[in-house]
Amino acid sequence: MALRPISSSFTSAFNYRLLLLLTLLPLSLAFFAFLLQWRGGLPDPIPLSPHPFPFPGTLHPGSDSRSVRRSVSDCVNLLGQSRSPVFPYFKDWNFDFGSDLRPKICIVSSTSAGIEQILPWIFYHKVIGVSDFLLFVEGKAASPVVSKVLESIPGVKVIYRTKELEEQQAQSRIWNETWLAKFFYKPCNYELFVKQSLNMEVAIVMSRDAGMDWIIHLDTDELIHPAGAREYSVRRLLADVPGDVDTVIFPNYESSVERDDIKEPFTEVSMFKKNYDHLPKDVYFGNYIVATHGNSNYFLTYANGKSAARIQDHLRPNGAHRWHNYMKRPIEMKLAEAAVLHYTYTKFSDLTSRRDRCGCKPTKEDVKRCFMLNFDRSAFIIASTATEEEMLRWRNVDYSKSKLDNLMTCLD
Repeated sequence: MALRPISSSFTSAFNYRLLLLLTLLPLSLAFFAFLLQWRGGLPDPIPLSPHPFPFPGTLHPGSDSRSVRRSVSDCVNLLGQSRSPVFPYFKDWNFDFGSDLRPKICIVSSTSAGIEQILPWIFYHKVIGVSDFLLFVEGKAASPVVSKVLESIPGVKVIYRTKELEEQQAQSRIWNETWLAKFFYKPCNYELFVKQSLNMEVAIVMSRDAGMDWIIHLDTDELIHPAGAREYSVRRLLADVPGDVDTVIFPNYESSVERDDIKEPFTEVSMFKKNYDHLPKDVYFGNYIVATHGNSNYFLTYANGKSAARIQDHLRPNGAHRWHNYMKRPIEMKLAEAAVLHYTYTKFSDLTSRRDRCGCKPTKEDVKRCFMLNFDRSAFIIASTATEEEMLRWRNVDYSKSKLDNLMTCLD
């Protein structure tokens, strides 16, 4: 009887064992999964739902206010489920990078905005390295539903305009100084400017007690654009600032009117007019007439940027845009690339809401009591006296800017 070669027998046995292994392995895994399911299994850190939670502010155009209220209510419920809330827009909303990361940056803001504006604003700045937020809230922002959401976010401190806060600020040394005196005891925007300065003064103390290194005053329609850093991070940007610099100036870019149906400015607006600090002089002056588009100023609103201040003794606000020091002249540094993106009047409702903000009469003389800037005065008058069709025409013709002029920058 002929014998099979040894190599042939070994190959057949190996193939048999391999086939058996490949058959039993998936069966074993399936059985193990069955046992886990039968005994309760492991908790899913991100449970699936047949109706995914919508991030406030990403509702589709045409969504009614009831949908907004439902989404906010869902957000409150979700954030309140645990001591370490999982925010649905980004699964690690805590951004707990460790207490040893420096510098620690705090943003202070006085806001009456709604949840759909504040939440994306906080999220964006957390992503680029801001650790803490001091929010002085009024209006919509102080409502129970909105404030409950804000208080649930790690790193966010909500400060209400209580009687105690007003009494504390009434004793501020600011009232006895001259640098803010021309804004005292005037309504509307003047009152807001004074209130912002007083809030900044309180925020300095709170930031120092919390161990912050830098403080920035920012409105909720503004985003820091940390261009020029080795990574897209405001923490990296400020870490590279020389140690003898006290304040850092972010020149502002102003948004361009692109469409009438803008709903979410932070995601839909991409065109900005660059600050003259970031333009060659020949380009700026050579295109000034085109860029202003019939307006008296290069920018519709402010043009002097915003600043960050190093937390140190004797620091004080110097209006809503700057910081100063009671004991010395601060050393300032103006950034060559980084900027503040100002989303001003991006939505048609930003214009129509003007008429509800102040009790001034819509006349050229009376609006001077309420508004510092000429454009805000014009916007208040047109919003208070014109029809919607007239407002649209004024918005698109009288203050919209050309998208083709070369003073614009497009941000992807």
